[in-house]
Amino acid sequence: MKFLLEVTMDEGALAEDPTGELQRILRYWGGNLKHYEMRPGDGSAIYDSAYQEVGRWSVEGQAE
Repeated sequence: MKFLLEVTMDEGALAEDPTGELQRILRYWGGNLKHYEMRPGDGSAIYDSAYQEVGRWSVEGQAE
């Protein structure tokens, strides 16, 4: 399996403070993952501190 986290960093809060926003995103989702079974197909949108969608995380099936 693969865990994928993709975040667009060229606009909004991430463009203004990329380090701070990424730290916040990783802390939040790191703590929130306990609510998921972490199986292929699991995933969710990722939001910045202004509640704008900036990416997505997902779990994909077996890597080739």
